[in-house]
Amino acid sequence: MKHLITPNDLTNEEIEELFEDAKLFKDLKSNNLLDGKIVVTLFFESSTRTRSSFEIAAKRLGADVVNLEVNTSSTNKGETVEDTVANLNAMKPDAIIIRHKDCGLPESLKSYVDCPIINAGDGKNAHPTQALLDLFTIDEHYNGDIEGKNIAIVGDIANSRVATSNLELLPRFGLNPILVAPKRFKVTSSFKTVSNIKDVIDDLDIIMSLRVQHERHEITASPEKQAKQKEKYIKKYCITKKLMGNRDILLLHPGPVNRNIDISDEMLLDPRSKVLKQVENGVAIRMAVLKKFILQKSE
Repeated sequence: MKHLITPNDLTNEEIEELFEDAKLFKDLKSNNLLDGKIVVTLFFESSTRTRSSFEIAAKRLGADVVNLEVNTSSTNKGETVEDTVANLNAMKPDAIIIRHKDCGLPESLKSYVDCPIINAGDGKNAHPTQALLDLFTIDEHYNGDIEGKNIAIVGDIANSRVATSNLELLPRFGLNPILVAPKRFKVTSSFKTVSNIKDVIDDLDIIMSLRVQHERHEITASPEKQAKQKEKYIKKYCITKKLMGNRDILLLHPGPVNRNIDISDEMLLDPRSKVLKQVENGVAIRMAVLKKFILQKSE
């Protein structure tokens, strides 16, 4: 049985097959491929897009969704996540989708289940379905001609599971990541890394802006110093119309967008911004993922 913990759990061929299914699911019409199946969602961190996207994807495929409300679950009484998942598994679901702040937790739960675990994000470690929908959106925009395209990943790279998963996945399909971040958000990497996007803007085909992950930072600066840091960050890393000019650059963001910090209001309305297209594609990709992993036992 296969699980989806990181993008490396899928071969390139499997990803291409997922994309073919996602193209068929793009109309987001309902079907009964997963009729009678039960999908459990278990989100220990806040989520709008990922959680609702998975739930809508499952329901579009005819599955029933059981959303465990973590705030009212037995974890508040001291039950471990492992015991929670083992108890859920005893109820014979067909897949468990989990998000948690601890890196590596979904991987550690595989021995507790008899159904696929799908990682909806674990700390700064991985977010495989986000990377898949990002690649799908890029591939769709360029009609499959993505070999050699340069993509700048901009912002809080050190704390972003989206960045981690995209850096695993995108080079496998011929894309060239360029990391753009201030010193405190940089990572040790073999990829080209710069501090100012203006240094590479003329070489770019795609920009992926990231949200600053405040919830993963230890805040020690005074409010005044934080305000100055924020102002300095905006000047260098906010994607604006002035920065983009008339360049033909695809603009992505995994959401939620901090307006006028990550991307300006004006650029979010620009046709080069595909942020809402990513959300739309996320449902189709997650439909394809659920189909593959839930039906694998009957293949």
